[in-house]
Amino acid sequence: MDQRVSFITLVVTDLAASRRFYVEGLGWEAEVDVPDEVLMFRVADKVVLSLWDERGFSAEVGHRPARGGVPPVTLSHNLATTQGVDTVLEQARAAGASQVGEASERDWGGYSGYFADPDGFRWEVAHNPGEIGQSVLP
Repeated sequence: MDQRVSFITLVVTDLAASRRFYVEGLGWEAEVDVPDEVLMFRVADKVVLSLWDERGFSAEVGHRPARGGVPPVTLSHNLATTQGVDTVLEQARAAGASQVGEASERDWGGYSGYFADPDGFRWEVAHNPGEIGQSVLP
């Protein structure tokens, strides 16, 4: 198996709310948009973030996803500057993100803050000045 990820799929309870947040609020452009089913964004060369309605997930996988608490995964958006981090966190706040945390200097040498999307998935908005952080910048 090649060492790569092609799709990252998040199961959402209200696809319309997710569309409002990501498309209208954050300004993302959907590549696939099937109402009441799935919303897909190309987030990198050969990587797609898929927001899948819970009913479709349950029908295909055979059970409902576990809910409650904070999902044990974070997605990260890396930026070239600390000012960029503050700008994106403010944009997320304006889009209706819940639990927006102020950015701060981190022990690992970077600067980051977090916000939650409508289903509670945590996004880290970071400036990672290290070699690996710089390697993922556009």
